[in-house]
Amino acid sequence: MNDISEFKDISPTTFADLLGRGQVMDIGIRPLWPSVPRVAGPAFTVRCPPGDNLMLHAAIHRAEPGTVIVVESGDVDYALAGGNVCAVARRRGIAAFVTDGVIRDLAEVREMGFPVFARGVIPIPGTKKAVGPLNDPVRCGGVDVNAGDIVVADEEGIVVVPHARQEQVLLDARVKAAKEADESLDAWEAAHRARIDSILRSGGFED
Repeated sequence: MNDISEFKDISPTTFADLLGRGQVMDIGIRPLWPSVPRVAGPAFTVRCPPGDNLMLHAAIHRAEPGTVIVVESGDVDYALAGGNVCAVARRRGIAAFVTDGVIRDLAEVREMGFPVFARGVIPIPGTKKAVGPLNDPVRCGGVDVNAGDIVVADEEGIVVVPHARQEQVLLDARVKAAKEADESLDAWEAAHRARIDSILRSGGFED
């Protein structure tokens, strides 16, 4: 098994090239404060129905350090979490929240430096009534996420690496990243021009 921290060394763009669109969350889920550092960790999955945030609040006391809590939210009308919840999550070593819902107390979250990727901010909190299971499969940002899948997120986007494929995907990503690092811009430009010109010619384009 690979060290999960190795995923943090590789950009989501590299993983996206390997995994395809189906493993990349939609553009509505973004970092909520500038210059959020890249995070990577196994998913701890949570489902919250509309207007309720109970199970996310339960999850922060149960998720292991280093995990990324991924939340399938029922709406964007009520906040799933605020400053204190994020502070406790940070103190317990949770790497980040990734949710298709919204949070509140953004100024506090930004000041403490806790990474949150979400659809936005709203000041009104949800209720705490709906008891449900944790670590069931969820759907977040258009991607099916299972507990233990590897989530890699930064300002470029959020990619989910299926747990069963993580070793091969990491190996392929290392190879791809190393190849790109060794290629000069001149070499890339020449290869790119040749590829584009070939496609244009095959499509009947004439200069």
